[in-house]
Amino acid sequence: MDVEQALDQAAQRYRETGEAHDRARKAAVAAVVAALKSGMRPTDVTNRSPFTAAYVRRIARENGINADPKYQR
Repeated sequence: MDVEQALDQAAQRYRETGEAHDRARKAAVAAVVAALKSGMRPTDVTNRSPFTAAYVRRIARENGINADPKYQR
């Protein structure tokens, strides 16, 4: 295999795994939304998800999930 073929194959694998990663991220976001809507505590969702607390809060806001009033100042 020459270097051009190796590069073509590596680029193709990169695109394929990028698509798989995007699908996995979308599935994880959907699972976070479902967990939050079910009443699961954001801290518990964060601990079980691949996302940071700030990103979980962003996901919640973007999906119309308001913070529990007892946690607001």
